[in-house]
Amino acid sequence: MQKGDELQQEKIEAAVFRRLLSHLDSRKDVQNIELMNLAGFCRNCLSKWYAAAAEEVGVSVDYDQARERIYGMPYSEWKDLYQKEASPDQLAKFDQQQK
Repeated sequence: MQKGDELQQEKIEAAVFRRLLSHLDSRKDVQNIELMNLAGFCRNCLSKWYAAAAEEVGVSVDYDQARERIYGMPYSEWKDLYQKEASPDQLAKFDQQQK
């Protein structure tokens, strides 16, 4: 892959990431446990990946900062506004997948 192609690829990937964040922001009704049960990752996973990727390029981003980037607001605020208690079925499915 040539340098120009790599730069284009990074721009495309960045645009896709922004689109994913926008989509998740528009679907606050989708709970993290639902994402975990269906896709094996959630907003918190994205936050951890974001912080790790930042560290790989020498940028210091702690978990709370990464969460704010992913959630679009402080996590505690998002949790108060949008997070619902997981149902027994959701928790059972999550627990089953963790084994």
